[in-house]
Amino acid sequence: MSYPDLLPQFASWIGEIRGKLVPNQPLSEVTWFRVGGPAQLFFMPADEADLALFLKNLPADIRLTVIGLGSNLLIRDGGLDGVVIRLSGKAFGQVDILDDHKIRVGASLPDVKVATAAAEAGIDGLTFYRGIPGGIGGALYMNAGCYGTETRDRMVELRAVTRQGEIVTLSNADMGYHYRKSNGPRGAVFVSAVYQGFGGDREEILSRMREITEKREASQPTKSRTGGSTFKNPEGHSSWKLIDAAGGRGLVIGGAQMSELHANFLLNIDNASAHDIETLGETIRHKVRAHSGIALQWEIRRMGHFLPGQEVREFLDGDVFTGAV
Repeated sequence: MSYPDLLPQFASWIGEIRGKLVPNQPLSEVTWFRVGGPAQLFFMPADEADLALFLKNLPADIRLTVIGLGSNLLIRDGGLDGVVIRLSGKAFGQVDILDDHKIRVGASLPDVKVATAAAEAGIDGLTFYRGIPGGIGGALYMNAGCYGTETRDRMVELRAVTRQGEIVTLSNADMGYHYRKSNGPRGAVFVSAVYQGFGGDREEILSRMREITEKREASQPTKSRTGGSTFKNPEGHSSWKLIDAAGGRGLVIGGAQMSELHANFLLNIDNASAHDIETLGETIRHKVRAHSGIALQWEIRRMGHFLPGQEVREFLDGDVFTGAV
């Protein structure tokens, strides 16, 4: 499918924009699952000023979606109308070591590179990012964390461009962080953040990061087409154990599978569609609720439109579900 070209509507100001603009860009090319329909207009700003100018001029009734490295994201097969923004590593991937064991990083920088840069500078406290796929923008949005530390524990402030094109600085408190979510300004695009670490020995920090890498590779399908951890851990429970107990490990629907290695990872194993993946996820939620009474909540962000006739209901409830159980 394809959407009407938005660029003619922006003719009076779009010539001032220096970044990359692509109508009907297939989003399957920029997500780790390698699925998803097109973005009506895909925009990669040249820098912060370019982003601010674009947002200042973008009509308020045009839908705006920001995606990072595409690791924790499922774009549905019908794609996304409006504008999809993705920040490039060249323009938004900087690292600056600051005084007092602080580090400033761009929002497009992969989490692992933040952990490594901090370690090389003798800054401890950010090793947890070694175990999280994706980029800093997504980590800031979702309060990403693992091994007992979350983004909110280390983030001091972040810089963002609002939907109105204003450049603002937000504190940790402004983000209203909770488990795997934030409540910051609606529509703001995060461009960089400052983290507070503490002093440590470079070699000892790097050694712990190697241990995290080895543990992750031994227990998670890190080299597969996946979106990372699929469901949030309910209070007092582990999602993978609930999925295991409900018979979900290894379950296949279409080209999608729940990992045999880690039962809370969804995989694209054979040219899966987004419909295959979401159907499998809702099938797992259905099985777990039926077995334990617990309603798993998605950790992966799902967005976009279903193709006609391929809608998927939560827990498979309702009459619209069209996939196989």
